[in-house]
Amino acid sequence: MTAATSRARVPVVRTGWRRTAAVVAGVGVFALGAGLAAPAQGAERAGTCELREGIHLRDAIGNVFTKALYCDNLPSDVYARADFASPVSGWLKLSPSWFTCFTTGPADTKGNKTWYYTQGDQVGSMPKIKGWGNVPAEVVQLPAGTPHPFPDLPRCPWF
Repeated sequence: MTAATSRARVPVVRTGWRRTAAVVAGVGVFALGAGLAAPAQGAERAGTCELREGIHLRDAIGNVFTKALYCDNLPSDVYARADFASPVSGWLKLSPSWFTCFTTGPADTKGNKTWYYTQGDQVGSMPKIKGWGNVPAEVVQLPAGTPHPFPDLPRCPWF
């Protein structure tokens, strides 16, 4: 077998110039639109963060919450207790998320001792509690100048 005959044959698809031009134009418009939609370098994202009332959230152990913070967040482990040594009950992977109450625990890397109770987007090592647990304050992206804990968010009743 020679080198010429051992190569795989690649089929050649012939299209009309109109189809090729339409595809190139479409890709160009898409690329241009993506460039226009991107924020300017250094621009800050507006973000989502508001306290909502009249909602109904129930955790895996039967606690019901009618008020919660709906806020942008960073990806994070969700801890079964407000403690970095606690088992990981889930993971926050999406943003924004609900945070139903707050408690205190060990300081995060920014020195804040506030922790928020939430349900992870993915369940971790404790499937019976369905991803419910706590995240340190630095995960919750409050608007600039807003202190932790978020004003008027209730303290968790069991802590």
